[in-house]
Amino acid sequence: MASHIHARNITTHDPIQVKLLEEQCIVIDENDQQIGADTKKNCHRMENIDKGLLHRAFSVFLFNSKKELLLQQRSDAKITFPGYWTNTCCSHPLSVEDELDVQDNIGVKRAARRKLQHELGIKPEQVPLEAFDYLTRIHYKATSDGQWGEHEIDYILFLQQDVDLDLNTNEIQNIKFVTQDQLRNFIERSKLDDIKITPWFSLITERFLYTWWNNLHNLDAFKDHISVHRML
Repeated sequence: MASHIHARNITTHDPIQVKLLEEQCIVIDENDQQIGADTKKNCHRMENIDKGLLHRAFSVFLFNSKKELLLQQRSDAKITFPGYWTNTCCSHPLSVEDELDVQDNIGVKRAARRKLQHELGIKPEQVPLEAFDYLTRIHYKATSDGQWGEHEIDYILFLQQDVDLDLNTNEIQNIKFVTQDQLRNFIERSKLDDIKITPWFSLITERFLYTWWNNLHNLDAFKDHISVHRML
């Protein structure tokens, strides 16, 4: 598994993933106000992150009717955090009109639905926008390999739906549904075995996840759309 990917040699890596580096991310300030746009490539280069470049992102946590959480293992083709286990879907809204719309956070939800289809093959009609619960935002920074990394204000979106899956293997190499106990055991095993977990998923799990998971039918009580939780 190639876990160290050098920025100067991106043309030697998966051409589909390299093409995605041209996407335009939403560049923001530390208060999540849009200040511009830049490529996914530039937003994920540590040399730019270390200068403060920050972009908007989202993390989806999808639960089935049995209250099991869907996890994914990122493809080895991914340029950042290849082979890592993480929550259901993690990506970024694009700097396009539909996904820039901040009214009721609809732009981020549209982006999440787009990526659920792209990565997991979930049809949009199975995940209506009104089914997404936006809980809060976290601000974190993490390096993948010294050349690439993440610096995001991440919108946390919960969703409880039974869906049909058709994996895009360029994005995802494995999935599993887990209970709370199974996730706790999995995280404990990761400390001993060669199991890698993304830093944002680790942060969210340690700070928030289980409380929210216990209240899937009462999430309104936990929504905080004012705060940006600094987890740097």
